[in-house]
Amino acid sequence: MAAAAACGGFFCLPISSSTTLTRRPASIIKCRAISSLPPMPPLNPQDPFLSKLASAVASSPDSILDRPLSKESNMPPYLDLFESPKLMASPAQVERSVSYNEHRPRKPPPDLPSLLLHGRIVYIGMPLVPAVTELVIAELMYLQWMDPKQPIYLYINSTGTTRDDGESVGMESEGFAIYDAMMQIKNEIETVAVGAAIGHACLILAAGKKGRRFMMPHAKAMIQQPRVPSSGQMAASDVLIRAKEVITNREVLVDLLAKHTGNPVEVVSKVMRRPFYMDAMKAQEFGVIDKILWRGQEQIISDAPSPEEWDRKAGIKVVDGM
Repeated sequence: MAAAAACGGFFCLPISSSTTLTRRPASIIKCRAISSLPPMPPLNPQDPFLSKLASAVASSPDSILDRPLSKESNMPPYLDLFESPKLMASPAQVERSVSYNEHRPRKPPPDLPSLLLHGRIVYIGMPLVPAVTELVIAELMYLQWMDPKQPIYLYINSTGTTRDDGESVGMESEGFAIYDAMMQIKNEIETVAVGAAIGHACLILAAGKKGRRFMMPHAKAMIQQPRVPSSGQMAASDVLIRAKEVITNREVLVDLLAKHTGNPVEVVSKVMRRPFYMDAMKAQEFGVIDKILWRGQEQIISDAPSPEEWDRKAGIKVVDGM
């Protein structure tokens, strides 16, 4: 039975299994190259380990060719050529960038609310359900703990405790919880309406620091009465209890809106009988906000002539009774 020994890209001559194996000098071993095998890539001449190994073979080939290979040894072969061989105890540490970008990520980037929180921005972009209330209050408390003197920027785009179709999605206590948290923390809170501020979201908008309550030019604010949650198969007496609680919440909401808008309670209660929508200009007149965030808009509106002035300059006469 014949056996073949392979060495790199060469094959040695076959040797009979019955033949007694004796060590021969490496110079008399004849091998032929196999042309079908791909050529070996060139070795890096600057590799310190290969350079050390090559010099050891050149100086004493027998010490390399005749060395016994122990299977019990845990050390890779030929590492003892170095005076003090060292193995990596842990993976190599690559130098990372300190910024979050796609080129050198230090770690997986945080979620968007965390990045906004780093800029002291709290964004309410959903109806006031318990999960949203929990997150907003936690962020307010965290920002106060980080720095009780720096302002907090509260951006609002919420329909309050109801959806846009008027269906209740959360209890009125969700809006009051955020309002109480705003009143208790030491930081000044600047509020900005960026879409809709309806119901309790309008209260949160008006509860910001006076002079620092803003609204985008095309945002909408609306105040309305609290809604009775779905009663389902509830008993009549329980429905009455819930109705009384809704009336109590309505009175509290009216008092708070009157306090922060500067309007009498009677005026707020009257406009709240039906949904009271306000654009940016109307919200500013009603006292919900202080400024409109549109560059130069207020100056443009103040410089624009009134409709009567336009008619007079154009020579248009208004006919009575039309």
